Parts: sequence; C-alpha cells; structure tokens
Amino acid sequence: MTIMTRLAKTVMVQGTASNVGKSVVATALCRILKRNGFRVAPFKAQNMANNSQVTEEGGAIGTAQAVQAEACGLAASPWMNPILLKPNSDTTSQVIILGKVAATLTAREYQRRKKDFFPYVDEALNRLRQEFDVVVIEGAGSPVEINLKHDDIVNMAVAKRVSSPVILVGDIDRGGVFAQIVGTFELLEPEERNLVRAFLINKFRGDKDILKPGIEWIEKKIQRRSLGVLPMMADLRIKEEDSVVLEDGKSPAVDNASQKLLIHVIRLPRISNFTDFEPLARERDVILEYVREPQRHRCPDLLIIPGTKSTMADLAFLRESGWDNHVKRCVRRGSAVLGICGGYQMMGQSLHDPHHVESAESDMRGLELLPVVTRFNREKTTVQVKAVHLESQLPVAGYEIHMGETQNLNGARPLFQITERQGKSVDAMDGLTSGTGGARLWGTYIHGLFDLPGFRRHFLDQIREHYGLNPFKTPETSPSGFFENPYDRLARTVEDNIDMNLLSGILEEQLL
Repeated sequence: MTIMTRLAKTVMVQGTASNVGKSVVATALCRILKRNGFRVAPFKAQNMANNSQVTEEGGAIGTAQAVQAEACGLAASPWMNPILLKPNSDTTSQVIILGKVAATLTAREYQRRKKDFFPYVDEALNRLRQEFDVVVIEGAGSPVEINLKHDDIVNMAVAKRVSSPVILVGDIDRGGVFAQIVGTFELLEPEERNLVRAFLINKFRGDKDILKPGIEWIEKKIQRRSLGVLPMMADLRIKEEDSVVLEDGKSPAVDNASQKLLIHVIRLPRISNFTDFEPLARERDVILEYVREPQRHRCPDLLIIPGTKSTMADLAFLRESGWDNHVKRCVRRGSAVLGICGGYQMMGQSLHDPHHVESAESDMRGLELLPVVTRFNREKTTVQVKAVHLESQLPVAGYEIHMGETQNLNGARPLFQITERQGKSVDAMDGLTSGTGGARLWGTYIHGLFDLPGFRRHFLDQIREHYGLNPFKTPETSPSGFFENPYDRLARTVEDNIDMNLLSGILEEQLL
C-alpha cells in the first residue's frame, strides 16, 4: 500500500445510525495506516459523550478520539475533537470548544448557534491536514437525519468542505443492513452521493459467503463497491465511548463464579466516564454489572458510584430510587464502596453549590459515608495526573475532570499522593480511604485509576482477602507476545476482512 502525498489526504467513516461501529472502524484505519508508515491523525468535528479524556493541554475531548490518537501513536489533542457536547440533562449540554468549556446550552439554542462553531471545525481540521499525511475523519449518527441536515457540521458538511471520500458503515447485527445502506445512500443529495466511495458491513456472525447475493445487489443498486464484511469482534480491549454499550449490563460470562468478585456499578441517569471500569470487567476473577434498580440485586462485593455529569441531580436520583438506603445496607453487610469523581462527592457529608453551577439547590446532604464536603466552583478542573497509592506505593496514572473541590474534614487517610499534574511535579493528596478491618470505603477524583495492572490487581486482591479468597494469579504475557496489542489485533482483523487495494485506491484518487 503506497500513497504519495505532500498534504494530508482524508478518509471519512460515516454510519447508517449510531453505534454501528464507526469509532471502531476509524480506530482500525488509524492503526492500519500507522502500520503502513504514515503519519495519521483522527478527527471528529462534533462529539456528544459524557465519556471524555483529558489532553496534555488540559482540555477535554471525546474518548473515541483519544483512543484513536493512541492507535495512531499520538498524544490526544483538542484539535482532534474541536466540539464536545456533554449532556447535563435531557435538554441541555455543556459545550466544550477546543477542550475548554464555552457555554451551557439547550438543544434548541445549540441548533440555532451551531453554524457559529464551524470556524473551529475548519481551523482544527486544517491544522491536522498541515501536520499529517492522512486524517481519518469520523462522522456522528447518520448523515441523513432530515431534521439535522440543514445545519450539519459533523457529517457531509465536513466531507464536502475537504472533498473527502466517505466509507458508509452498516450494522448487520441489528438487522436490515441492506435497507440501512441503500436507504441512507438514496437520502443523500447528489453531491453527497458522489463522495461515497464504498460501503462496509459490520458485526457479522457466520459464513460470509451467505451474504454474497445481498452484497452484489447493493453494489448494483447504488453503484458502489463493498469494502468488506467485518466479523463481530468480541473483547477488543479498547475503550468504548457511547452509553449504548451499557445496555448489555454486564461483563462476559466467566467460569467458577463462586470464586469471582461481584462488582456493581450504579447506572446513574447521567453516568460519565464509565470507561474507568472496562479494565475491571476484563479481569477473569470479576463479574461486573451495571445496575439500575437496587431492589433487584443482592449486595455485591464491591459497589461503585461512578462519575456523573450532574452530581446533585444524580444524588437526588439515589434518594428517590432507594439507592441511598441500599448502599448503606450493603456497607453494613460488608460490601466495599468506591466513589469516583461525582461518586466521591456524593459519598461525603454535604455538597454546596453557591453559584448554582450544578443545580438550583444551594446545599444538599450527601450519603454521609466519608468525612468530606464538596463546594462547586465556576471553573472546571481538567488535568492529567500521575500518582502513588499511599498504602502500596504502586503507581497510578489518569486524569481529573470535575467541577468542585472536596475538603477532608477530620484528617482521614488520603488515598493517593499526586506527584504530577500536566507534566509538572507536585506534592498533593487525593481521595480518602476509610473503614475498619482494612480499607472498605474509597473516594477519589482520579479517572483511569485501574488502567495500570499493578494497582488494579492490588485493589482487587485487597477485596478478595477481605472475603477469604486467595489472590488471583493472572497469566503472564509470553515472550512471543501471546497477548497482542489490542490496536494491532483490531488492525489485523480489519485488514483480513476488507479490500486493501480498494482502500488504497480511495486514498490515491484524491487530487491535492
């Protein structure tokens, strides 16, 4: 595969709907191009997600673009996702421009002002095109949502801006993939259809030969070639962004369940950064479930109160739904409880919002599990951090992204020592550990604290020890690389199932 270029070429991945696999396909293309020696960068003009990552600049971008940057071998940058919408409720979102909070708008207000933000899209994409050989662009939802097309800034409007070829992805697992692809194509304007170069069927289970008549029919119907058929790819070990993935509710089935740790993550209405828990779900001695209603579930070994886009609103939800009493009941029965970010704030004695950043309420009583109080500020903290777990001295790396500061009331033991913020050495404390018979209650602002295997394993084994279970022995990575890098595994799988010559041709045809 060879591409001769002086300025960045582009290829855009659009989908027939949300959650058809656009992000995964874009990630795969990023890795494939990197493996072929190109300087490649990801881009998504506008993202709506409460799963976000903090960049080296201290800005916030969608998790998918941070993952794609990693697949490219790059540090994540706000230029890769210039507009990020973080929903506060069903009708309002925090608007983040180039990593920084710009406004909080209703859906109607954002739609009215959306075109005003297009210069940031242009600036970011042009900057990436000046620095790289190829930019892999990801769309959002479907490009033919009729109610959204007139002020589009993320799908075909971007493709037309740079004359980018488009690969259209459909999801056969949800059914109706032929109608998805043909219907989407037919609803495009003639100018937009001209940009579609190929289609790709994703999430197929079984013998691909069965699809040949259908693929040939699509090719004849829309006069576009099939790029390939991708299999259902389980256990990718790549962070997910879309909250749709939470609907499955639990980690894959495991053997010898009596020796497993049962972990419940409360499915808050405004849950954010649930990618924190994906490393736990991949551990072979863990059964991890996202749960909505406390009445249906027994007390787990570990109960997690996750991050949230609206701490006070979700704290009110815990009370209205009975979760507050269930959490306290589980603590009395011996369950460990971990709160991260908003969950940590909820575990405290009280929350104070004098500027009404979070809520119309000025004060709210917390769950009263930890001796801390939280005060919300107008300024948002977004920093990458490195830390040391004080008890074990094991390293932790992640990021903070929160409104509010939390104060320790009685000198209880901090959980981590922060050693670095945004690449600068610091000496600060984070979080709290409390309880008897070993640390049973934890709270912290650090997202991504389970990404490093050393601390993750120590944390789980601490809980296992409390329940009289032996430490769990994890298989060592073999010298031959038995555990393949997940991005390389993804790239290899996609390469094996697409027409690489067609992909190369799509990139080669661009005239710069």
